[in-house]
Amino acid sequence: MTRTVDAHQHFWSLARGDYGWLTPGSGSIYRDFGPGDLAPLLNEARIDRTVLVQAAPTEGETRYLLDIAAATPCVAAVVGWVDLAARNAPDRLATLAANPLLRGVRPMLQDLPDPEWILGHELQPALAAMAELGLRFDALVKPQHLRPLLTFLDRNPDLAVVIDHGAKPALRSGALDAWAREMREIASETAACCKLSGLVTEAKPDWTTEDLAYCVSHLLDCFGPDRLMWGSDWPVVELAGGYRRWHEAAHACLSTISTSERERIFGGNAARFYGFTSG
Repeated sequence: MTRTVDAHQHFWSLARGDYGWLTPGSGSIYRDFGPGDLAPLLNEARIDRTVLVQAAPTEGETRYLLDIAAATPCVAAVVGWVDLAARNAPDRLATLAANPLLRGVRPMLQDLPDPEWILGHELQPALAAMAELGLRFDALVKPQHLRPLLTFLDRNPDLAVVIDHGAKPALRSGALDAWAREMREIASETAACCKLSGLVTEAKPDWTTEDLAYCVSHLLDCFGPDRLMWGSDWPVVELAGGYRRWHEAAHACLSTISTSERERIFGGNAARFYGFTSG
């Protein structure tokens, strides 16, 4: 039986105090979420492995996630956080990467005021260290970051990069032309991969599968079935229909491609990108 992977999920504990974006105004996701909450959803969707992604810009949270991963068999990889602009960033990366479960790093680019932050020269030692350590770069970006991201990718061809959440296209407003053009340019000119995740939280509250179809089709056309990987963005997805609904909608949007292509998007690509076996 083919194994499946959720390439993007989170756990968090409010008592940590380092989730600045998570407030009482965040609604139903303003509570703790751990492996016990996710397990029944994975079982229902027949998902075997996950990639656990940071949600706070602290190394403390990264260590917290690594501890959870060590005790949670379904978690195959952790994407953590390091201050890439710090002078000792290469040493800090090496220390964290001594844990084999750490497979990537994600600066929270969408929350930074400067969309060109990733082009800063002070990041180069850390980026070189990431490439040498075999760490992947998760690019948490919005459409306004895509032009700087293309420059970043051109400058760092040895760094394995995946774009989170399809770069969060503006599904509510329908202003998709620039996003579509720049995602195609990135896909054609670089080796970057893309996560088919996070789309439903950018859509209108009463979204339908048809509302997502254009963006899913465009990402598939741009990146192909070998550079796309499905992720739930759980528990954030609970604000926009929930795990099952997004999982089923993604399958529906990809129903016209072959079984082997869907198997890669829903498992094999993430396992290959992050360097673990999906079985």
